[in-house]
Amino acid sequence: MPTIAKGYAATDASKPLTPFTFERRDPNPDDVVIDIKFAGICHSDIHTVRNEWKNAAYPIVPGHEIAGIVSAVGSKVTKFKVGDRVGVGCFVDSCVGCASRDVDNEQYMPGLVGTYNSVEADGKTATQGGYSDRIVVKEGYVLSIPDNLPLDASAPLLCAGITLYSPLRHWNAGPGKKVAIVGMGGLGHMGVKIGSAMGADITVLSQSLSKKEDGLKLGAKEYYATSDAETFTRLAGTFDLIVCTVSAEIDWNAYLGLLKVNGSMVVVGAPENAIPVHAFSLIPGRRSLSGSMIGSIKETQEMLDFCGKHDIVSEIEKINIQEVNEAYERVLKSDVRYRFVIDIASLA
Repeated sequence: MPTIAKGYAATDASKPLTPFTFERRDPNPDDVVIDIKFAGICHSDIHTVRNEWKNAAYPIVPGHEIAGIVSAVGSKVTKFKVGDRVGVGCFVDSCVGCASRDVDNEQYMPGLVGTYNSVEADGKTATQGGYSDRIVVKEGYVLSIPDNLPLDASAPLLCAGITLYSPLRHWNAGPGKKVAIVGMGGLGHMGVKIGSAMGADITVLSQSLSKKEDGLKLGAKEYYATSDAETFTRLAGTFDLIVCTVSAEIDWNAYLGLLKVNGSMVVVGAPENAIPVHAFSLIPGRRSLSGSMIGSIKETQEMLDFCGKHDIVSEIEKINIQEVNEAYERVLKSDVRYRFVIDIASLA
């Protein structure tokens, strides 16, 4: 029989999240049932529930930074057992039969099924996310969380962590590379930690110096305020890689001027408006402007193992689920250091 789940849901773009009871689907033989312990709050949760991306299908139980404990497994499950510490990230299925299937880049392939606000492969079951007490997920989309990492602070690794790990790995951040992280928020602070652990020389470019002490403590070598025009003069032609985590309006041409010859700027924050870029910000230095989106299941597990090896987790503020609407407003004000995580035990 379907499992009754409790959570918090959005029922309309203009209304707060409220308590919500719903059915989780029957587990299949290849499914893992997870008791959710913690769920991170991602800015994309806010975009979705407020229909800012014009794709909301209510009711929506948000949450794709999920950490929990396996409570049951299907008869065909081989990777997990009851009691295992696991995570679920931004998607719970993909097109396994597609001719173009690519397990290294599956997040860019057709047929991706989001953890919430999506429809499962049966074409009718709405997916609901981690602001709830349990979830049923196919074995191939469940991730192992290393035993040495605390579950609560590991939850944001499932989105914020992989969103930064993937471009840093793809563009070969490491010893001898100068890397700038634009923004020192939920995403940016993970870029500082992970990039530093990879051996890269990390600089934070933030609107102000208010978080400089944190940035240096987390692994940055330098920290500059982008509100100071002198920063762009001083750092011109400095970086091999810039990862931009902010969604605010910035002067894209000024940031591209900070790249070395053959340098790349990678966008992981999603600005609301089109990006204005002059061709001559790119051509003379053979510079690149690129994008990156989360990571494959394979790469996400690689990221978790890397974080386990280097004792990397998110800096979090833990809240009860009854505080979620207030937390959303604080995220919009950048009033969190650096990721809210919901203690799902508070549902009881």
